[in-house]
Amino acid sequence: MYRIVKVLNHNAVIAVNAEDGKECLLMGKGIGFGKKVSEHVEPGEDARIYTLQASGERGQAGEIVKSIDPEFLEIANLVLDEAQKVFGNIDRNILFPLADHICYAVERMKRHESISNPLTEDIRLLFHMEYKVASCVVPVLKKKFGITIGDDEIGYITLHVHSAIDDDKVSDAMKTARAVRECIEIVENAMGKRIDVMTLSYNRLMNHVRYMIVRALNGEKLKMSLNDYMSVKYPEEFAMAEQICEQIGTTIGCTLKDAETGYLAMHICRVTSGELDAEE
Repeated sequence: MYRIVKVLNHNAVIAVNAEDGKECLLMGKGIGFGKKVSEHVEPGEDARIYTLQASGERGQAGEIVKSIDPEFLEIANLVLDEAQKVFGNIDRNILFPLADHICYAVERMKRHESISNPLTEDIRLLFHMEYKVASCVVPVLKKKFGITIGDDEIGYITLHVHSAIDDDKVSDAMKTARAVRECIEIVENAMGKRIDVMTLSYNRLMNHVRYMIVRALNGEKLKMSLNDYMSVKYPEEFAMAEQICEQIGTTIGCTLKDAETGYLAMHICRVTSGELDAEE
């Protein structure tokens, strides 16, 4: 049972849990309709309960709830409902920074201010399912505000969705996307041409870099090394991989294990020449 502290709108109230005395945000269709302060409410099965004790990179949940229009909480809740359909169990406490981000995105667009995201395409490819989930805000914002949200903004929302399913901070997900972009740029500069992002070899390289970063941050080691073979057979690609591993280490603030170089060189070979495709 919860005691209402404040009615935000028909679908959201701030209430105190009668058991532990903690303040929560309760969201559900009609949960606040006709309700008054101090009235008791029992959330239904479809209601969402968010603790206001949560904090994150963008501030305290309680502060965010008080500073933005409740409709942005509803929009963020809708995004998380969509994410839960796709990914199952998620951390719903990203509701608050997500709602905060969507609120400021709408304000920027109303002022005709654009925000650039040079990593949008990398984010779209790295976290493609999260990007599809984030895109559900497009028709909602169009209907509510007459605003068409751009791909760059969807890219940032994607990082919030990713943080809900992978226990990553938004800033860490951005570091991963930036590291992938740096890797691709080094390879493209060496080749003297752009890499086709739609190729299988590109997607393998991109995902390999992603999980290489995860291993580095978690202190995991590869069980075997290809360094001796790749350094002799493909010295140019191996040298490129060494450069990339050093650059990525700087970007994420973590030294990569030596064995990562050989495996990265293998994926670089697939992108630059396709010589190894026949060996799969």
